[in-house]
Amino acid sequence: MQRRAYAPAAALASAAVLSTVLTGCGGGSGSGGGGQDPKPGQAGSSTAAAEPGKYHSLPEPCGYVSRDTLRRMLPGVGDGDEEEAKRLLQGQAAITYDTDRRVGCRWKLETPNGTRHLSVDFERVVSYQPGMSDENRAKQLYQRQATAAHIPNATPSPTTSASPGGTPSPSARTADPGPGPQLADATVAPMTPSAVPSADPKLAPRVLDDLGDDAFVDDKLATTGSGVHRDVKVVFRASNVLVTIAYDQWTTDALHIPSSQDLQGKAHGLARELDAGHFGN
Repeated sequence: MQRRAYAPAAALASAAVLSTVLTGCGGGSGSGGGGQDPKPGQAGSSTAAAEPGKYHSLPEPCGYVSRDTLRRMLPGVGDGDEEEAKRLLQGQAAITYDTDRRVGCRWKLETPNGTRHLSVDFERVVSYQPGMSDENRAKQLYQRQATAAHIPNATPSPTTSASPGGTPSPSARTADPGPGPQLADATVAPMTPSAVPSADPKLAPRVLDDLGDDAFVDDKLATTGSGVHRDVKVVFRASNVLVTIAYDQWTTDALHIPSSQDLQGKAHGLARELDAGHFGN
């Protein structure tokens, strides 16, 4: 009788082992590797998977900007000392938490006449909203930056969607984790309350129509206790990648205001170089 009393327990244990084996086999067939970004709707979900982005990698930022361009943007670099010039032109890679999603580099030149800072930032956007493609999520983030900069008429290019309606549900919007991995430290000094846009209408913050899918330039002049600085930012979107160029010039001589035309022209030229090099295909 004692042997019969233990028989149900043994049967239950065998059933549990069999169930575990079957579950493991079923789960293994749906798992994937290869470093792909997980998306809602994959692996058998009833929700349609959003369309993946066009770009799956990012360039190495410090080596991607040509040395000739850097010499134009950092005039006087090295002052004849080639070893010093080489060190400055190498740049400093920004510390990010996921280099597959975001990378950046920055350069700094100090001279008796003032200081120039340059930074480039690449972010590969991945959408975690059901039914929203990576590109459409990138459009949202671009629009957020353009709105914050008060860029006139900065409406992104028409939105397409991988699902009917094109608008995610409220629950999907709240589930989105937000922008991609952040840079560990800022590359441009924050604006002060005295910062004002360029006075020249042709150089005022505006949409640019010769970069990527969407682009704008922002330009602010600020006065601080230590001097005057002009901050220029060019942001453009190429499908699911956002590129930000921040370029500023500081001077302690208030009689020589940094030129909008000079800084914008050089930042715009660099943006076209980056656009053609990695995103022109």
